[in-house]
Amino acid sequence: MSDSATGQATLHYGDGEYAVLKPGRFVTCAASGKAIPLETLRYWSSLRQEPYAGPCEALERLVGASQP
Repeated sequence: MSDSATGQATLHYGDGEYAVLKPGRFVTCAASGKAIPLETLRYWSSLRQEPYAGPCEALERLVGASQP
């Protein structure tokens, strides 16, 4: 398998879907730093262009962004 098939992917996050810019097996959660396999990726921000491991991480980033 090539590096692109096993390493980190680069995605463009849209509203309800994402586009693969660089193939890979996972992305890294912006809140926790956990690796998220693409087949389980369900949470991301199209505005911030970042993925989240789950709803708790997404909320953490949203709440953290509103803090001064």
